[in-house]
Amino acid sequence: MREDTVTTDPWGRVDDDGTVYVRTAEGERAVGSWQAGEPEEALAYFRRKFDELAGQVQLLEQRVRGTDLAPAQAEASITKLREAVAEAHAIGDLGSLLDRLAALTELVGKRREEVRAARDQARVLARETKERIVAEAERIAEDATHWKSGGERLRQLVDEWKAAERIDRATEATLWKRLSTARTAFAKRRKAYFSSLDEQRDAVRGTKERIVSEAEALSSSTDWNATAASYRELMRQWKTAGRASREAEDELWTRFKAAQDQFFQTRSAVFAERDASFAANAEAKEALLAEAERLLPVTDARTARAALRGILERWEAAGPVPREMRDKLEGGLRKVDEAVRKAEENEWKRSNPEARARAQDTVNQLRRSIEQLETRLSKAQAAGKDKDVKEAEEALAARRSWLEEAERTLAEFS
Repeated sequence: MREDTVTTDPWGRVDDDGTVYVRTAEGERAVGSWQAGEPEEALAYFRRKFDELAGQVQLLEQRVRGTDLAPAQAEASITKLREAVAEAHAIGDLGSLLDRLAALTELVGKRREEVRAARDQARVLARETKERIVAEAERIAEDATHWKSGGERLRQLVDEWKAAERIDRATEATLWKRLSTARTAFAKRRKAYFSSLDEQRDAVRGTKERIVSEAEALSSSTDWNATAASYRELMRQWKTAGRASREAEDELWTRFKAAQDQFFQTRSAVFAERDASFAANAEAKEALLAEAERLLPVTDARTARAALRGILERWEAAGPVPREMRDKLEGGLRKVDEAVRKAEENEWKRSNPEARARAQDTVNQLRRSIEQLETRLSKAQAAGKDKDVKEAEEALAARRSWLEEAERTLAEFS
């Protein structure tokens, strides 16, 4: 009964004393003892043990092939299962399970190489990234003058460094030291800049305090023209002095503008009052200007000059006028004076004996030249010299044109 049962399973048997054996490539190996029942029950029990092992192998295969299980963890699971299979108290094709585990080991080995290659590549990229980060940080530390954006960029570079993959410890430490040095150098340079800027602003503040003091001292002056020029000069100095701190700048500018406004408002009030008293003078000068303009156009320069001289005497006696009318009145009288002066110049030119003599001499010379050219033309025509004829005719045409102009000039002296 037992022998028939045993011979029905190719991977194991139950001995007469109840010992259970599994068959392997190395031979039989005892896996247990069965005393509580029939041999078929023993074989079924130990086959289930095999099925459990086979299920574990299958599950591991699925995890290795279908997930990103780490090679080290996979190898540890394979080793554990291999030991379990080698010492298994089970009946079945244990060799096939070991073969499947060997295939998994080979697969995990390839996976390990792939992971190692990917990690090496990631480290190369990480090193390039960190070298780029350090180089940019060093450029900022050396050259940047936009302190706010430079500091913000350095903070971003630190974040990029932390997000990058780690590289070998020695290179990581060297690059991090350079990055830290760059950040420190930038911070020191920024601090030095703002320290010097504070010194500059203090100096500017001193200069502008002096300007404000001068402006305030001038605010009650009544020397209108000189003081207005002084304020223009103080404003020029203010603009070229630079900028103090915002608080000092605002406070000093408020004082400067208040002093300046006080002066110019006082001057405007005085001028307005004075201009009101000058209204009658303006009416008198408007009448004098109208009288002067009636001298135009000038037909007799001597008479016009005498009349204008009398107008100018009354003009000066009339007194000052409001500022807004001054340019118009003075400009109108100046135009009349220029017209009279031009008429006097023309009169003098016409009566100048030396100029008339020069004009007469020019006319005489041109007439003699024309007579000579006419003689040359006649001779050339008689000789049939076409070239000489052409030259003489061209010269004659030019001289006759010049003579017309000279005779008109001479006529102006008549």
